[in-house]
Amino acid sequence: MGGHGHEPPYTIPKYTDFKVKGIPQLEELEEALARKGLKDPWIRNEAWRYHPGFGTKWLRARKLFFRGLPLGLALTVATLAYDKMTGGDSHGHHDDHH
Repeated sequence: MGGHGHEPPYTIPKYTDFKVKGIPQLEELEEALARKGLKDPWIRNEAWRYHPGFGTKWLRARKLFFRGLPLGLALTVATLAYDKMTGGDSHGHHDDHH
């Protein structure tokens, strides 16, 4: 039952990799809670969101909405070029005047 090279293609980060210190938003939240005499024991679980590998909200939104834009644009241009090369309207009835 050796390894046989079947390791997962990813590595799960350790919980110690993510810290609240150095993340202004989470430090501010910790301080606000402390002023009220409260403490969030799970705040460290939000630190991954601010890790450079995950990017900012704008970066994540840009990835979500514009992921297929280059391919879609290239296919649109290719379709229009093909349409122009083959004579355009294949039905031939758009120029009919009734």
